[in-house]
Amino acid sequence: MANLLQLCECSSSNPMILLKPSSLNSLLASTSRPRQQYSYHPAQPRISPPKPKPKASLQQSSSSSSSSLNRREFISQTTAISLSLVAAPPPAMSEDALSEWERVYLPIDPGVVLLDIAFVPEDLNHGFLLGTRQTIMETKDGGNTWAPRSIPSAEDEDFNYRFNSISFKGKEGWIVGKPAILLYTSDAGESWERIPLSSQLPGDMVYIKATGDKSAEMVTDEGAIYVTSNRGYNWRAAVQETVSATLNRTVSSGISGASYYTGTFNAVNRSPDGRYVAVSSRGNFYLTWEPGQPFWQPHNRAVARRIQNMGWRADGGLWLLVRGGGLYLSKGSGITEEFEEVPVQSRGFGILDVGYRSEEEAWAAGGSGILLRTTNGGKTWNRDKAADNIAANLYSVKFINDKKGFVLGNDGVLLRYLG
Repeated sequence: MANLLQLCECSSSNPMILLKPSSLNSLLASTSRPRQQYSYHPAQPRISPPKPKPKASLQQSSSSSSSSLNRREFISQTTAISLSLVAAPPPAMSEDALSEWERVYLPIDPGVVLLDIAFVPEDLNHGFLLGTRQTIMETKDGGNTWAPRSIPSAEDEDFNYRFNSISFKGKEGWIVGKPAILLYTSDAGESWERIPLSSQLPGDMVYIKATGDKSAEMVTDEGAIYVTSNRGYNWRAAVQETVSATLNRTVSSGISGASYYTGTFNAVNRSPDGRYVAVSSRGNFYLTWEPGQPFWQPHNRAVARRIQNMGWRADGGLWLLVRGGGLYLSKGSGITEEFEEVPVQSRGFGILDVGYRSEEEAWAAGGSGILLRTTNGGKTWNRDKAADNIAANLYSVKFINDKKGFVLGNDGVLLRYLG
């Protein structure tokens, strides 16, 4: 019993009731059988019942089976009391059980920033993933696993390409990057050829869209839009003047921040019907363009904070992200300067992109692994904990269809939608 009380004193991490010596004797007396005489040999010291001391202690007795029984009863009672005071911990829950996303680990350098992803429409198991540091990855199992893809025509020169955009239409595919590079495939990416580009191309190519047979649409960060219908051998300008020229002509029309325009876009996004929205490099204002218009249309931002990114909702309206984590939705569909703020749980981190899975469901991603989800068209958003423990910024949300989606981030972070 002395060992028992010593153990109780040392186990300070678990709450336990220790009885005072007087209470202990009362408990023993109330639970013991009729008292028996102690037997002993004259040559041995007599075993006496325990006496109260400043600190709780018991003398162990081995002469009586009833005394051992009493002590066992005491142990069982005090143990039951101590266990009842220790709260059972909640059951552990896997992080995967909280989320509709899983991380896909890639065999690439951790410093790579992933920039775009696309799949062959006729074979959604076959896709390509682009990034910085000349990164091109290929999958043939729907995005579960990826392997580096070598394209000799993109390795002839001593450049560290940043591959910005990829798009497929049927078996035809296009890739653009920086420094200026254009790759084309007509066999679903089994082989790629490099298409020569003019050195006079204004700006860096940041976006390309496959539009039809041997046809594509290409955008630079200076607002130039070019279209081709012969595999990229000739390009026709769809915009008649540069953005800088447009702003110089309309600076007196009241576009706030136009005089600070540095000549490049911070972000550009295309709607399924061919309309564009772009954000100025400083986030002071935004611009839109529709097929048939001769130049970009500048718009004042309707919010106090600078714009981070803009894009198209599934219903044809616009979403707008501001620096610091704010999210706004345009009133109605189409192009407008009227926006309403939607409360989001961004934890103070910036939201960087929004991707729509359907008209009602969309996902937003941002700094420090922020993932947000809406199921009512953007009216309310709830935080998903899928990437809370991933120390990376999530830059892009891409849904190939309603069952296949990906989130792209820095440090080679790729999340796959589980559905």
